[in-house]
Amino acid sequence: MSGGRARVRAPELARGTWIGTGGVPLTLHELRGRFVLLDFWTFACINCLHVIDELRELEQRWSDELVVLGIHSPKFTHEADADAVAAAVERYDVHHPVLDDAAMTTWSAYAVRAWPTLVLVDPEGYVVTHLAGEGHAHALDRILTEQVAEHERRGTLRRGAGPWVPTAPANTELRFPGKAVRLPERLGGGLLVSDSGRHGLVVLDDAGEVVRRIGSGTRGLRDGGPADAQLAEPQGLCVLPEEVAAAAGYDVVVSDTVNHVLRGLRLPSGELVTVAGSGRQWMQGSGTGDLSSPWDLAWWDDRLWVAMAGIHQLWTFDPRTGAVQVAAGTTNEGLVDGPAGQAWFSQPSGLSALGSDAELLWVADSESSALRRLRRAAAGGYEVDTVVGTGLFDFGHVDGPAGSALLQHPLGVAACPDGSVLVADTFNGALRRWSPDGSGGTVATVATGLAEPSDVLVDGDRVRVVESAAHRVRAVELTGGTEVMGARSRTQRPPTELRAGSVRLEVVFVPPPGQHLDERWGPATRLSVSSTPPGLLRSGEGRGSELVRTLELDASAGDGVLHVAATAAACDDAGENPACHVHQQDWGVPVRLVAGAPGELVLPLLGAPA
Repeated sequence: MSGGRARVRAPELARGTWIGTGGVPLTLHELRGRFVLLDFWTFACINCLHVIDELRELEQRWSDELVVLGIHSPKFTHEADADAVAAAVERYDVHHPVLDDAAMTTWSAYAVRAWPTLVLVDPEGYVVTHLAGEGHAHALDRILTEQVAEHERRGTLRRGAGPWVPTAPANTELRFPGKAVRLPERLGGGLLVSDSGRHGLVVLDDAGEVVRRIGSGTRGLRDGGPADAQLAEPQGLCVLPEEVAAAAGYDVVVSDTVNHVLRGLRLPSGELVTVAGSGRQWMQGSGTGDLSSPWDLAWWDDRLWVAMAGIHQLWTFDPRTGAVQVAAGTTNEGLVDGPAGQAWFSQPSGLSALGSDAELLWVADSESSALRRLRRAAAGGYEVDTVVGTGLFDFGHVDGPAGSALLQHPLGVAACPDGSVLVADTFNGALRRWSPDGSGGTVATVATGLAEPSDVLVDGDRVRVVESAAHRVRAVELTGGTEVMGARSRTQRPPTELRAGSVRLEVVFVPPPGQHLDERWGPATRLSVSSTPPGLLRSGEGRGSELVRTLELDASAGDGVLHVAATAAACDDAGENPACHVHQQDWGVPVRLVAGAPGELVLPLLGAPA
C-alpha cells in the first residue's frame, strides 16, 4: 500500500490511562514484531460503534499477528471522564486495550481528522495505511493477508497472545439498560426494559423487581422463544395499538440496534420474530431492506417511526404491511431544518409523541445536542425545526430561553400532556424540561445527579428515568425547575488551518490488494461537499463523482465547518461473481482561515496521504 512513497514511522503513543491491560501501559516499541491497528474512536459516535462491531471477526482471525488498540479521543466533555470511558468499554464489549486519550495528544500526533479513523502499523513500526469511516474490515483483511506473508518472509513478524486483560463486570440485575415502556394490562402490565448490556429484554414490576427475562443473553440474531432468542444491544421499544398488533401478529416492536433489524415481541409468550431488516448494515447503495442502528421508536401519524441513528435519518415502518421507507433526513450529518426530505439530523436517538394524532413528533438529536420536532406540512409531507441546539460542535448545560439553552448529547425525550417536553440530557446527567411560552419556549433543569440517563418515561403521575450507567430504572422527583447557567462548550478537536480563496480538496482512496474500482455501471466514487455557515463556500459545494475538487473559501464568512462525504465501491479482481464492498465516511472538518496557511486539504478514506 505504500505506492513507492517513503515509509513513515508511526508516532509513539502518548502516556495515559489504559483500560483492559491490568493497569500496564503499552507502547508501540514494546509491540514491535506485531501488526498494530489503532482505532481512533469516541463512545458517543455511532460510526465508531459500527467499526468496533465490524472489527470483531478480524480481531479473531488475526489474533496471533494483530494487536488492536482503541485510542479514545473525546468529542464531548463527558467523554473525557475516565470512569465514563471505562464504562463504555464494557458497555460495547470492547475486547482489546483502550488508551484514554483525553487530551487528544495521540489524535494530534497522527493528524487524525475524523471519528472513526483506523491506522495500521507494521511489525517494524511504520504506518501501512490510514482508513477513515466504515466498511473497511474486508480491506484490512486483504492488506493483512499480503503484509503478514511479506513480514513472515522477512523474519520481522512475531506471533503470540495479545495484551488484553478482561475485566469481570459487576453482578447487577440490569446492565446498561437503554429504553423503557409501560406495558398495558392486556399485555401483563409492568415495565418492559431493553437490557442492552446483556442483549435482552426485562420485565420489571412497579417496585423495580425483575419479573421475567426475554432473550438468551448471548449476542446474536436468532428468532424464537424467551430462552432461545438472541439480540444485540437492543434499544428502543414501542407498544403497538391493539388493533395494529392484532393485524401484525405481535404486540411490541424492538429496535435490535446492533443487528440492524426490528423485532416483533409476542406477549405473553415472549417469542421474538424479525419483522424488518436483513441483518446487514445499510451502506450507500443499499436498498431499504437494510437498516442502520435503529435506536428508538414511536407510534405517530398511524405508523411506527424509527430513529435510524446510524445514517442520521428517520424512517417509518407499517407493521400491517411490512413497508419500510425513509421519512426524513438525507444521510448527511448536521443540523439543518426545513422540509423533511432536505433536513439533516445528527444521530437521532430518542422519539416521543402524545399518540398517533398528536401535532408533533419530538426528536432527541444526540450528536448535535438538540431537541427537534416534526410536524405535518400544510402542503403534504413533514417539516423539521429545531427548538434547542445550534450544531455538531456546540454543547453545554445552560437553561433559559430555548434559543440560547444548551444540552449535551441527549438520548431520550418524552412529550408531556401539558405541552412541555422532558429531555434525558445524557452527558449532563440531568433531566431538562422545555416549556412553551408563546415564543420559542424556555428550558429548565428539573433533576440532576443522574448516571447517563438514556430514556425518560411519563408513567401516570410518575416520571421514570432509565439511568444507563447506574444499571437501573427509577422514579424521579422533579423540582419546580431551576435555572442552571453552566458551561458553554465546544468540541476541543483542533481546527484545520486553511487559507482563504482557492483550496484543493482530495479524498484519498486506494483499492485494497486484489480489488479495483468497478465503473461498468457508472462512477464507483462519490463526493459531496457543503459548509456551515453556507457562505464559507463561494464555490465547490454539491455532489460529484471525482474525489478531487477545488473549493473557494470566503474569508468574510469566518471560521466554520466543511462537511465532506465520500463513498467508494471496490470490487474483487477475480471470480465469476466478484464481491463489491462500500467504503464511506462523513467528515465534519472544523476549519480556521489563516493567511499563509496551506491551500490543500487531504482526507484519507483508504490509503495514507502523500
